[in-house]
Amino acid sequence: MILCRGVGRDFRTPRGTLTVLDGVELEIAAGERVAILGPSGSGKSTLLGLLAGLDLPSRGRVIVDGQDLAALDEDRRCAWRARRCGFVFQSHRLLPALSALENVAVPLLLSGVPPPAAEARARAALERLGLGDRLHHRPAELSGGEQQRVAVARAIVHAPAVLFADEPTGSLDRTTGRALADLLFALAEREAMTLVLVTHDDALAARCQRSLRLHGGRLA
Repeated sequence: MILCRGVGRDFRTPRGTLTVLDGVELEIAAGERVAILGPSGSGKSTLLGLLAGLDLPSRGRVIVDGQDLAALDEDRRCAWRARRCGFVFQSHRLLPALSALENVAVPLLLSGVPPPAAEARARAALERLGLGDRLHHRPAELSGGEQQRVAVARAIVHAPAVLFADEPTGSLDRTTGRALADLLFALAEREAMTLVLVTHDDALAARCQRSLRLHGGRLA
């Protein structure tokens, strides 16, 4: 499902070039659940963004589901993400003026799904995550755990082949975080999705089939 060959990512700073990732080699099979661990600043979120096509490597190749992401322009990468992958951000990134139902429907509408069908699919995704009574609440009217579940619903509403999650439980209390982790792993198993998550939590990583550790921009 995911293949990286010699992947590096550099950033320009006032003090010169900063290399965040260097020579990353990685293979993840379809349906596999993989955790990426490492200290702050080790490049975990940068790597996840490259795997999801949110950014492009400075060198090397990232191939996901047979698609070389660098071969696509920005519009085609956006269209590819809308079809094939979902992304759960740590900070939720919900649109504050929209209801939970509208937030989840947005990616479907942007992909050209007719509004009635988009709303029905968004409603079903939220109900699967136990939010059937929060459909018309805006983010400010939801708890942190509920907001994160809305973000998960938005990420899975189009039945992605691969789900990326960046510190999905990092901003939640222990009980809420455990419940969200249960949901993520249950969804991945039921839908046969590939799951790649970044975490500092060794207990969460232990639930994956494999853990990868980044240190100094390289996989240890």
